[in-house]
Amino acid sequence: MLLEQLINGITLGSIYAIVALGFTLVFGVLGIINMAHGEIFMVGAFVGVMVTSVLGLPLWVAFIAAIGVTAILGYLLERVALRPLRGKQGVSHLAPLISTIGISIFLENLSHHIFGAGNKPFRNSFAEIQFQLGSITIYLVQIVIFIISIALMVALSYWLSKTKAGKALRATAENIETASILGVNTKRTITTTVIIASAMGGIAGILVGMAFNSVNPQMGLSMGLKGLAIIILGGMGNVKGAMAGGLILGIAETIMVAYGDSGYRDAVAFIIIIFILLLRPQGIFGKKTAEAGR
Repeated sequence: MLLEQLINGITLGSIYAIVALGFTLVFGVLGIINMAHGEIFMVGAFVGVMVTSVLGLPLWVAFIAAIGVTAILGYLLERVALRPLRGKQGVSHLAPLISTIGISIFLENLSHHIFGAGNKPFRNSFAEIQFQLGSITIYLVQIVIFIISIALMVALSYWLSKTKAGKALRATAENIETASILGVNTKRTITTTVIIASAMGGIAGILVGMAFNSVNPQMGLSMGLKGLAIIILGGMGNVKGAMAGGLILGIAETIMVAYGDSGYRDAVAFIIIIFILLLRPQGIFGKKTAEAGR
């Protein structure tokens, strides 16, 4: 039924949107694509497996553990892979991108070594709770995922626009040298941004486990590429665009699986990118720049 497929698409799109919000934060401040974000998301999912399936602890403990572990990974990523390259003379602008790719390969191989290559079950009490509205079945986990994604977007938007730390982040994103002269601790701002983005990846990892009841070490690469597709679709560095792009991609993939050929599911993201780049290169919510018009 079409309405059920739309609900499934919104659930999937909500998870994509949370991943894309992490990409958006880092790109907005540093102007780089963090290719390790997908693998940090994957680590968050495996932390959830360890806490719920291995240790038998409640789901809320898994959320806290995943946020903590991925936040630490974000801090290490910024300190080890990004900060040493920032502002260094003679360093290519592609160096941070290559550095994050290296981190992503390391994390994927490490997870292969620790957990193996197959799917690992993610057991949670929400999986079987459902509501029947006529002929439509809605699972509690779908409602929870959508609410969390909306709450994160609203909280992030408020933080960026209303708080002192958020204004410092926007100033740093506008011009890091000027922000530093005006008294903004740009190093701390950048580190905080990467930590928050990584923690959001951890939350998305838990939500994927809740939604699909299994995780695997390969899920990071696919999710990372789709996150990149979403921020291009919604507009680079735009929070609302990340949310809208995630929902569009999630619904498009679900409709493709239900009514088309499931083998083309992963291609949908990149087909959408091609059309967006041809019709509106700045993305749905992006703004044209002077350079773009030349």
